[in-house]
Order: sequence, then structure tokens, then C-alpha cells
Amino acid sequence: MVEINDIFGLLRPSVDVHTLGISVLSKLLTDCQYKVYVGDAQVADALSEISKINNTSYIKDWLQKNKITRIGYSYRLDPQNALLSFGRFYNLLVDNHLLKEQGGLVKSVYFSGLPEAAFLVRQHFGNKIVTFIGDEEPLDTLIKIGVPKECINEKIMTNSGYDKSRNEFAYKLLSEEKYKSRKPFDRSGYAGYGTKQDLVVNRMHHARLKKQLPLIRVHVGPYNSNYMEALKEFNSWLKELAQAKFLDIVSIGSSQLSQSSFGENWGNKPNGGGVPINSELDLATIWESSRPMLVRTYAGTKNIPHLARIYEKTINMAWHALSFWWFCEIDGRGGHTVKYNLEEHLDTLKYIAQTGKPFEPNIPHHFSFRGGDDFTYVLSGYLAAKTAKKYQVRHFILQTMLNTPKYTSGVKDLAKVRALFRLVKSLEDETFQVYLQPRAGLDYFSPDIEKAKMQLASVTAMIDDIDPQNQFSPDIIHVVSYSEAIHLATPEIINDSIKITFQALEDYRILRTKGTIENMAYNADVIERTEEILSEMRFVEALIEKHYHDPYSVKGLYEIFIDGLLPVPYLWEGREEFKNAVKWNTAVVDGAVQVVDANEGIISPSERILKILEDKNL
Repeated sequence: MVEINDIFGLLRPSVDVHTLGISVLSKLLTDCQYKVYVGDAQVADALSEISKINNTSYIKDWLQKNKITRIGYSYRLDPQNALLSFGRFYNLLVDNHLLKEQGGLVKSVYFSGLPEAAFLVRQHFGNKIVTFIGDEEPLDTLIKIGVPKECINEKIMTNSGYDKSRNEFAYKLLSEEKYKSRKPFDRSGYAGYGTKQDLVVNRMHHARLKKQLPLIRVHVGPYNSNYMEALKEFNSWLKELAQAKFLDIVSIGSSQLSQSSFGENWGNKPNGGGVPINSELDLATIWESSRPMLVRTYAGTKNIPHLARIYEKTINMAWHALSFWWFCEIDGRGGHTVKYNLEEHLDTLKYIAQTGKPFEPNIPHHFSFRGGDDFTYVLSGYLAAKTAKKYQVRHFILQTMLNTPKYTSGVKDLAKVRALFRLVKSLEDETFQVYLQPRAGLDYFSPDIEKAKMQLASVTAMIDDIDPQNQFSPDIIHVVSYSEAIHLATPEIINDSIKITFQALEDYRILRTKGTIENMAYNADVIERTEEILSEMRFVEALIEKHYHDPYSVKGLYEIFIDGLLPVPYLWEGREEFKNAVKWNTAVVDGAVQVVDANEGIISPSERILKILEDKNL
């Protein structure tokens, strides 16, 4: 058991740039009143070349100088290299008699890495090393480390209480296995169903009348390096999913080449993951195979307005998604500069408005992937909504990715998404309608399939807590299949995931009605955090509209990003161009992602943006 006078040292070699997990654990331990030292760049460099004598001495001296008694070692890259790297470090401890049983100070050593790496470490070192794979809840992490419950900060316990209750709900649901006998809804019965005249707005309206919401969207696509075999398998999957009738909207998991080089001669270019689609005939065949499901796919990464027109013509695009600042040179998904990307995206937005089809901003979570704070998540989504309304888009599908980053607490996650939803809903009028489409995070699910199934049920409960007073919310759920952490989902797994989702919604709502679970509409912590975000966002919105001429234009959106209003500390490309956006530091504080100063003090969005405007003399 960890004692109050224990001192933690958290280390990683410089070759591994994954630092968020270390910063989160450091904050958790600090909140429990433990002293924590995080290895700096010099320590990380020494660990990367640990065989050098001077580096061995430096690491030994660092551990002894700081009187480290418990060590956490992180390596989230190749499993074999992880074992080698950790093994060399552990041998350093043994060779220098630093372990407690040798007369040293170090009582325990922990390892965090990919599942296979953790398995290899356990296999090699046995129970001497406690291992983590990154899917542990904050409270479970502390308990696994050996922190006594009475030493755990009350805020951590509070944040984890909501997560724990959902996990218990999910465990019971999966144990009962009622979901396995679920039958699909009959979505037919309205004009145009399954034809080229079918619209997602009409299907949602019909499902609402029949009290069968939400519609279900799933990202689908097998991977096969052979072009023709991949398309054949994908069309077979579509027919299987259509026959099962659980899935409403197929989101085509197209390859990077399909997005960047549609209609071109690919030659020997690597396709990468995803379904290779390179002609209008490919798309038309996909549409035929998917009857009567609705179909959508990624936007292109060049010639974006032209490709949007092709999608309309071939697959009757259910709705279009654009990412404004993303899917270009700064994230390696395309060749456009950010500014030119904005030009193409807003030109496409004009076309979307002409079609009358919905628009989905594929935006907020991309800031979160790169270290953006909770306010940036909300602000980027709200900017997208105001831009869409300016360009006369009538139907707006608000995608909200939960569990991003996965270290976020459920309470703070719920507040963040609820704040964004309320802001965007405030724009509604007779010309602009908003539809909610939540989903689980990309890296949320455990590689342990049974645990992943429970996580799917648990996140579905949170999805229902976004707007718990509305029996028709959400309109759409983007179901992330439970196998995502280890392999692509087959039709069988997709259908199984949808069944779990519907069963979780049904059971959770029954428990809420009975009062067996807390009604999160009235949770004081969620309300307080939501109101904090809303207050800050309204102030920031006023600042933007006062100091930026036409902020919902290419020039305005570009300037907002380049000035640093949307921080992205983990952006790897374009760091010089966006130096004002990457200079801010963020950390997980009490389960929320916040911009912090050098001493990890929270910097509010209003304070930060006022300083930016002052420095610009605006």
C-alpha cells in the first residue's frame, strides 16, 4: 500500500511523445497530496540511450536526488521495443541496487503501454511489475497503484461516482443478455423510403412519430489491399447489413486515396486503411448494395466541392461533413494549406445549402486530439454552427465525440457536450434546425472485448444524459462498435453493437423514470460546469464579433486560429505558422481539460483571449 511519504517519479524515453497520460497521472497523485517528479527532457533523452554510462549515472542520480520511492514508466509505441526499453531501465535499478529489497529506496515499479506491451512485461517480470494499458478509470488507476481510498481526493471520487454508476449499470445489462434477442425497427412507411428521394430528415421525422428514435449511423468498411476484392467484400457486407435492418445510415470507411485522389490513376500508391473507391461506378454499386439504408462518406481532401457533387449524384449523400481547419497539411490528411482548405470547405458549404441536405461539422474532436481544452472543443463547434447558418444551411447535425481525451471524467465530459448543444440549439429558428448525433471516443474502448461491450453500454447511458428530459433525444447515435480497439467491425459485430446500444437506452430510461439512477438533468456538478462554459463562451463570442471583421468567413476563421484563440499544443505540422495556437499548455484538472500556466494554474478563456487581443492592439 502506498504511504503518504512516498515520492513518485514518472518517466518516459524521448522516443515516445505520448505525454498526456503522464500529466494526468501526475495531477491525480498530486491531488492526493503525494509529491510527484516528472522526468524532464534530459531524463527522457537519457532513457532513450540508457546504455551509455553517463546516461545511466544521470538517471541514477536523478532518482536518488529526488528520493523516488515509486516509479511509473510509460512506453506507448511498439510492444517489442517497449519490453526492451523497460527491461533496460529495470536492469539499471537492479544493477545499481536501487530496489527496496536490495537496500534501495524504490518500493514498486509500474509500467504503462499498449496491451501487447503490458502482456510482454507481465510475462517477463511476473507480478513484480503492475501494468496499465490506458483503459483504466482515474479512480481504478489510483487503487491499482495502491493509493488508500481515504487518501484519494474527494473531487476524484465525485467525478468517478458518475462513471462508476454507469459501469455498474453496464455490467448488469451485459450479464442479463437481453440485448441478444432484440429485433430491428421497421423504418419503412414514408414517401421515398430507400429510394434516391429518401432524406435523413424525413427518416428522423418518421421515426419520431413512431417513437423509434434514434437513427443509427455506423462507420463501415473492411480492409483488403486488393482493390476489386475489397469492393466485393464491402458490397457483401452492405447487403448483409441491409438485410438485418438494424443499421439506418452507412458511413463509408473509404481509404485515404479515395479522399485525396478520386478518379485518378493510383498506380503503385499505397491505399492505406479503408475501402478503395475510385469511380462513380464504385459509388453507384455501393448505393445499390445498401438498399434501403441511407449512405454517406468522407469529404474529399482536394476538389472538395466537385467531389461533394459526385456524392450527391451517386449515393444520394445522406449528409455532408466538413472539418474546416482539418484534413489538410497540418494533420497529414491532405495537401491544402489551412487557408485554402477553408476556401474549399466554405465553397462546399454553399453547395450543401443549395442541396437542402444537412451539414455535420467534423471539427471539435480534432482540436481535442491535439491537446485542445474543453472550451476550444465548444468554441470550434459553435463557430462552425454560426458559419453554417450564415451560409444558409437549413439542417445542422451536431456530432459530439465523448471520452476525448479518454482521461476526461464523465461529469466534465457531459457538461462540455451539453454546453455545446445548448449553444448550437440557441441558433434554431424556422431557417435552421439542429439534430444531435453523439458518439463514443476513437480510443475509448478496451482491447478486452467483454469490457469494451460494457463501455459501449456505459457511454450510451452518458449519451442519453446529454438531453435527459427529451424522450426524442438524441436524433442519431453514431455507434462505435466494441471491437474497434483490436479489429474492424464485421456486420455481426456492428449489429451486436447496435443491439447493446438500444438495450442500454431502453433500460437506462426505465431506471431514470423509477428513480433508481440519478437524473443527471439536476446534477449540481454538471450544471455548474455547463454554466461556467456557457458564460465564458458568450463572453468570448462577443469579443470575437467585436474585434474580428466577418469572423464566419475564410479570413475570419483563419485569423481566429492563427491568433491562438483555439489552442492546439500537440499540433505537429505547421507549428511555426500557428505558433500562437501551439504555445498554450493544457492539462487535465479535476477531470476537465484546461489551459494552464507554468504552475498548472487555470487560465480562463476570457482572460486568455483578452490578452491575445491586447497583444494584437485590437
